[in-house]
Amino acid sequence: MNDADNNTDNGLKILTFGCRLNAYESEVIRANAKSANLTNAVIINSCAVTAEAERQVGQAIRRAKRNNPNAKIIVTGCAAQINPDKYAAMSEVDRVLGNAEKMQATSFDMDIDNKVLVNDIMSVKQTAGHLIKGFNGRARAFIQVQNGCDHRCTFCIIPYGRGQSRSVPIGEIVKQIKALVDEGYQEIILSGVDITSYGFDLPGKPSLGQMVRRLLAQIPQLPRLRISSIDCIEIDDDLFGLIANEERLMPHLHLSLQAGDDMILKRMKRRHLRGDIIDLCQKLRRARPDIVLGADMIAGFPTESDEMFQNSLSLIDECALTWLHIFPYSEREGTPAARIPNKVEKPIRKARAAKLRHAGKIAEQKFMQSQIGKDAMVLFEKSYMGRSQHFAPVRVENTANNKPIAEGTLKRVKITALEDDILLGEII
Repeated sequence: MNDADNNTDNGLKILTFGCRLNAYESEVIRANAKSANLTNAVIINSCAVTAEAERQVGQAIRRAKRNNPNAKIIVTGCAAQINPDKYAAMSEVDRVLGNAEKMQATSFDMDIDNKVLVNDIMSVKQTAGHLIKGFNGRARAFIQVQNGCDHRCTFCIIPYGRGQSRSVPIGEIVKQIKALVDEGYQEIILSGVDITSYGFDLPGKPSLGQMVRRLLAQIPQLPRLRISSIDCIEIDDDLFGLIANEERLMPHLHLSLQAGDDMILKRMKRRHLRGDIIDLCQKLRRARPDIVLGADMIAGFPTESDEMFQNSLSLIDECALTWLHIFPYSEREGTPAARIPNKVEKPIRKARAAKLRHAGKIAEQKFMQSQIGKDAMVLFEKSYMGRSQHFAPVRVENTANNKPIAEGTLKRVKITALEDDILLGEII
């Protein structure tokens, strides 16, 4: 659960699980719930990426009712979209909303008798822009530029929660970002389910890079832009050009890799191979030598041998992957991978995931050490803490009159040391 989303507002509490897209949508939900005059309610915006994610959602529902016995409990998000009957059957739950319905204010009118408002997500053909003014407890803002996914990786249940790929028109994206910049946000993160598929459903088929180029040109006052997790096989030439030449595009990309072995990648039905990953990382570093690369990786996919796992493990060092999201493989009912025989034992999955995390921590420490003595532009999130352009955590100790720095402030910082996985520095 994202801690910053556990906020009350006139008796309204929103608990957000999962991805940055959900974080953005929770702010739309907040506005919709207010428009519907909803009070004394807990809205749980769920995730279904793993079985563990769904388990946590169930725990949150029971805890929410226990701690708020008189509140209405509303469950939405991917878990609710994929399995609405499961959550409707819970005695604690008053309403279940699908991923399309949660973006509509009328869904939060509790005078409507329907307990379940979940339509076929595959029938949704458009993703509208939603104008929001800010995020509770956040120094940066997320906006949705794309939703859904047309690919069918064998392990992934998310397309059945999000539907087909669809893009927000560039004009609506620019309008939203301008509104957030006017509210004082200095960093925007573009989010989506399969963000590199952006534009294929729009007139003229603009690519992600073309969209980013246009929005940066139209919003010169935006200091920092980030791109969320991207598919490594679909980065277009325009985006490479921006990575190389646009300082406002942060030198930090998170790659959806999942594995580093060709056979496992094929069984996952990924569209890249190990060599493609290595070539991409080399090309990105030629374009932007200081770029930091993170990655999603799955440990213990069915049929993964020790040798196959070693190919994934060695990829971390070979590509200098720094910020890692590691998941032990989790069977998702209804996916092809769940039917693959020769499962890897769960203790082995966990052990392999731990090895991947350890390798990632070594790569992270190496990168952090390399930053000592350099300058960083830090966006402060709270008091004396912030994130550099590489998304590294930074703490400063010299502020004017020893006063905390206002949230959302950008400062140049000289990095002087590394302590407890946090860079230390002084404001220049």
